[in-house]
Amino acid sequence: MEHCSELDSLLEVDRALTPLGIFVAYTVVWVDHPQPYSFDGEVEELVKSLRSRYTLESLKSDPTFRAYRDFYWSIGIDPTKVRPSSEALVRRCLRGSFPRINTVVDAGNIASAYTGIPIGLYDMKRTTPPYRLTLSSGGETFNPIGGKSEVLPKGIPVLVDSAGTVMHLYPHRDSVETAIREDTSHVFVLGAGVPGVEKMRVAESVKKVVELLSAAGWSYCGRVVMKEPTSRG
Repeated sequence: MEHCSELDSLLEVDRALTPLGIFVAYTVVWVDHPQPYSFDGEVEELVKSLRSRYTLESLKSDPTFRAYRDFYWSIGIDPTKVRPSSEALVRRCLRGSFPRINTVVDAGNIASAYTGIPIGLYDMKRTTPPYRLTLSSGGETFNPIGGKSEVLPKGIPVLVDSAGTVMHLYPHRDSVETAIREDTSHVFVLGAGVPGVEKMRVAESVKKVVELLSAAGWSYCGRVVMKEPTSRG
């Protein structure tokens, strides 16, 4: 697959993000002919696993979810009103439901709930690589999934492509412009790390997505890249 040879340079994390302690893990997955695939068995096992590990009361004390809550506070988001996406998924499981969207999104959600790591999934045919994790300059337009367009203030951690499309507000909202569709065949998979979260755990979240999608006939580049802020940017 064309992007595998340039995997290391596919994403840059700007030096400006160093004070936030952000780091990521990522890879690329693809399939020639996307087909629906049911993860019914995997979801059933997921729910059993989560109910054996957590209660709704204990989630706020879990070190991983606590780390994302603390990060939310640090960037001005109240995590009691806007839950970290991985925590929100676990809460839904504990209440007896789990969102089913499509093969790729379901795989990402299952992996996120298992590991506690927010995972971003982006249709590469609707983006212009390479990508950059940076701080917003102010004035960029962001079109979130399930929400109205908004103009971003300065200083928001964002994932953008080379055409300037804001793909993601780190680490909690994705753009409708680069969202996964039923016909998506090439996907950029990103695990979002914050201070207090083990790097290996973030890498494992991406590998879990790969593992799930491999059962549905998807391939990947054979490795996961870890990135921290660079000396450039």
